[in-house]
Formats: sequence, C-alpha cells, structure tokens
Amino acid sequence: MAERKHPDWIKVRAPTSPEYFRTRELLKRMRLHTVCQEAGCPNIGECFSHRTATFMLMGDVCTRNCPYCAVTHGRARPLDPQEPVRVAQAAAQLGLAHVVVTSVDRDDLPDGGAAHFAATARAIKQLSPATRVEVLVPDFQGAHKSVEEVVRAPVDIYNHNIETVPRLYKTVRPGGRYERSLDVLSHAKETARGLARELLTKAGIMLGLGEDNCEVMEVLRDLRAVQCDIITLGQYLRPSKDHLEVVRYVPPSEFADLRDRAMALGFRHVESGPLVRSSYHAWEHVN
Repeated sequence: MAERKHPDWIKVRAPTSPEYFRTRELLKRMRLHTVCQEAGCPNIGECFSHRTATFMLMGDVCTRNCPYCAVTHGRARPLDPQEPVRVAQAAAQLGLAHVVVTSVDRDDLPDGGAAHFAATARAIKQLSPATRVEVLVPDFQGAHKSVEEVVRAPVDIYNHNIETVPRLYKTVRPGGRYERSLDVLSHAKETARGLARELLTKAGIMLGLGEDNCEVMEVLRDLRAVQCDIITLGQYLRPSKDHLEVVRYVPPSEFADLRDRAMALGFRHVESGPLVRSSYHAWEHVN
C-alpha cells in the first residue's frame, strides 16, 4: 500500500536560516542530543532558527520501544556526569529564557534518571538564575521517590505526556500505564504543595491514532482532576513505515475546537494544532 501523503496543512519548509545552522553546530560541538533531532520533529527549523531546542538527557538510546517513536531502542549507555553542566552552558550561550529538558526512558537505572534531571536543573539555574526550567520526564515506572527528586530541584514546569487515550495504550504505549501517568502528575503537584512552592504541571496528547474526540475530552477531564495546568494537542506523524500508521489527519478546525473545549475545562494554557509538540512554543505557555 502506498504511503498516505500529508495534507497541505502539515507541510513545513526546510530549514535555511543562519540561526538554525549555528544552533545545530553548537549542539554538535557540545556533544548534546535533542529530541528535535532524534525524534524527527517537524518544527526543528522554526525552533532552531529561534535558538531554542529541547535537550535530551542520558543518551540517544531508549530502554522502551514505543511503536510511535523514532528514538532508537536498545541497550542504554552509562550516564555522562558532565552532561548537566554542558546543557547549562549551551542554554547560557543560546541566551535561553526558557529551557526544556527531556530524556529517553532509562528503566535500567534505579531512579529512572531522576537525579540526572535534578542535577541538570540545578546546573542551569546556577549559570542562568532567571531562566525557567521545564522538565519533560518519563513515568519513572511510577516511583514516587523519583518524582519527588525532580520536584525538589529548581524546576518551574513538570511535564509528563499522557500520549493517547486509555483504550489505545496497549497498542501505542505498551510500556506505560494510563493511571500511572496520571498519578505521576498528581504526585508532582502534591509534592510541590508540601514544599510550599508553585509548580506548573503539563501533559501532551497525540491525535490521529484512532481515538475519538469523546475519548480525548475524557482524558482532558482526568488531567484537570489532577490539577494539570497546561496541555498540548498535536497530530501524530509516522516516523517511518516501521512505525504505527496514521489513522486520521485531524483538520486545524478540529484542533481549534478542542482548544476551546479544553480551555473551558480550566486549563491555564492549551497549545493545539497539527504541528504542535510538547515543547512547541513552550516559552509562551507560562506567560
């Protein structure tokens, strides 16, 4: 069967700006990975051109093998103890006011990499105290101690993606559990409250995998029930023929409608559109 073509509203221009190439060269020179590159994000040209990137910690090999994701699966490499400092230096050199830090899943580590996230947040704040730090974390296999380790670090936004609706979890996210992801977001909020500090929580959902909008609204209501503040809604795009197929391309008008319905539920910010990803325009989500 021939590969389905993207509709016109999915098309993006190839990156050509000088800032794009300068950002790419800086990341290469400092031996840093980004989810922009590893996951083949369609917004890489726009983001790199604005001197922004989502840093990906702990290597470029994931211990899980989600069938929607382009990141390499296999045996993960040892942690680089100098990586947090290099991320902080890159963020400072790029002059970032808002830094997003994510990672591959590291189920091989006792804490899932929580201490590495915390060290990176501290390093960023040490070099750039005014910079906001957003962490896009895995589920840590539900370990509350790991969630608490990250929340105790100087992070401003705790982001964990729900990815899809409960009915599709076994197909889309076989290594995760819907209830566990909700619990991670809930516990992050509770931990921050116990520390008497404000912490925004955030989640993301991919559309076009076979869900219907009634199911999406149920997920949004579940997220509000655990006091999630920010939500991103974007179109799933198939990285290769070896990944899950796109069931449906959701039109921009539907994304706009979902945004309005989500805002009515009480979210602080909703970023909703075909090309939206977890960290797309992230600096605008807290203004």
